[in-house]
Amino acid sequence: MFQGEDYKMRAATLCLLMMGCVLSSCGGPASEDGPTPKASGRYAGIGTYNTGRLWGEMAGTKASSDPAAANLQDDEHVIVVIDSHTGEVRQCGDYSGVCVSMNPWAGQGSRTGAPVKLTAPVKLNKHAADLAAEDEAAATAPTQ
Repeated sequence: MFQGEDYKMRAATLCLLMMGCVLSSCGGPASEDGPTPKASGRYAGIGTYNTGRLWGEMAGTKASSDPAAANLQDDEHVIVVIDSHTGEVRQCGDYSGVCVSMNPWAGQGSRTGAPVKLTAPVKLNKHAADLAAEDEAAATAPTQ
């Protein structure tokens, strides 16, 4: 029936066709019942960073009436996440809950979410240059 090279060629073609059928069944559509392990949810974490000196200088946040409540100066880390639905990036203080959002596609950004939410650019009580000048003045001041 099949002889020599013709048999080898048809057998190789048949094997490739069978492997293609088996591999094409992998990674089919996900179930509509719930998220799959591949789904990361709406908010994806970008990272956690130490707060800089300017984090505590943000204006526009209201001090809590509870003296035990954390404020900007108490934050040790900033948690950064991205909203995979809107593209909004949020930076939130780990203790105060104050969030700064940036969404260049939404103009002023949405006002929902964390208890206090500011949009970039934020207003500062002191700028980095002011803090650097204070450091320099303190370093050159005569010690007693």
